[in-house]
Amino acid sequence: MHSTGCYCHKMAASLLIRNRLINISLVHFNYLYSTFKFFLHCVTNCCRMLQQWQTGKVIRIDDATHNTKRFWIQLPEVNSFDFKPGQFVTLDLPIHEQKNKRWRSYSIASWPDGSNVIELVIVLLEGGAGTTYLFNEVKEGSELTLRGPQGVFTLPETIDKDLFLVCTGTGIAPFRSMTNYIHLHNVPHKNIYLIFGCRLLCDNLYGNELYELEQKLEGFKYLPTYSREPETNTQVTRGYVHRIYEELIGSNKPSANFFLCGWKNMIDDAKQKIISLGYDKKDIHLELYG
Repeated sequence: MHSTGCYCHKMAASLLIRNRLINISLVHFNYLYSTFKFFLHCVTNCCRMLQQWQTGKVIRIDDATHNTKRFWIQLPEVNSFDFKPGQFVTLDLPIHEQKNKRWRSYSIASWPDGSNVIELVIVLLEGGAGTTYLFNEVKEGSELTLRGPQGVFTLPETIDKDLFLVCTGTGIAPFRSMTNYIHLHNVPHKNIYLIFGCRLLCDNLYGNELYELEQKLEGFKYLPTYSREPETNTQVTRGYVHRIYEELIGSNKPSANFFLCGWKNMIDDAKQKIISLGYDKKDIHLELYG
């Protein structure tokens, strides 16, 4: 981002110099002026996107599953950490000499509540330097360098269509934030379907909480499905997430927005299936993990 801002400044300055030194036609001047305004817009946006790193303190760690932990991080430098549900933070972990190889981004699993504490839910990746450090080295009281909030994977300004929130694993984090925010702020909405997929019932994240939310939030359905749960367990839905939304849509094809969060294979399959159901690409919003 720093390099983009410098480039924009150089181009804008170059255009001004040319405008002063060269006798150009009005048409060319208007073109250069429009281009100059465009670059100024780029510079402004780049400056807005640049964020300072700050130090957070880990105040709580809980085991969510056998390979997933919940981290609560307090940001002492601010009284309130303001963000939009669906956004993420980037951690700068001491795992490599190169900056870009130290950075790991995680969606915020909590919702804006006016405090300076956020929750992250993180799965241990086999051979992953970042998660290995977080799981083995970070304790309650540890400090972490982070910046944010970042990202545009957020709710529409007006929720005038059904929402299909499709996720796997820790991809549930932004949707937990969104649905609780909608409930707590009485945000007008249509039907909301949170379709969560994982392998086994023991891998479920926030299950009890979301079942409770289903009773409180009108039009909200929490629909977990398990790809490897034994058939002897007849109390749960087995299979992959795609069958769930395909059955819900059926032949009715309701007006809808689709938010996809999880691993690349799931998102690639979902995009193809949703488009084949007759929806447009602009109806699909995604956050890719891994």
